[in-house]
Amino acid sequence: MREVTQVLTETGVTDPVPMDQYISPFNVGLCVIVDGTVSYTVQHTFDDPFASDFDPATATWFNHTDLASQATSEDGNYAFPVRAIRLNSTITGEGSTTIKIAQAGI
Repeated sequence: MREVTQVLTETGVTDPVPMDQYISPFNVGLCVIVDGTVSYTVQHTFDDPFASDFDPATATWFNHTDLASQATSEDGNYAFPVRAIRLNSTITGEGSTTIKIAQAGI
């Protein structure tokens, strides 16, 4: 998978980034880059983002163990399969959060 980069310049969530759960081993590296005063959480879901009834607003999202309620640039990973990843960010004043996600494999 090519690296996916998404930027938020206001409070909200990014579009979900689907992962390939069938790649073995399942290895995803990611980082969040902070500019300004922000609070963010990386989230994942086990709901199928390709299902016809998938709705990011009603999907069940879980917070990343280490990347929840953060305010500085950090990196992390997923070693076990998840279906999609997104960034949930609160931006106070001016600033932005950037998430970069890369999955090893094909």
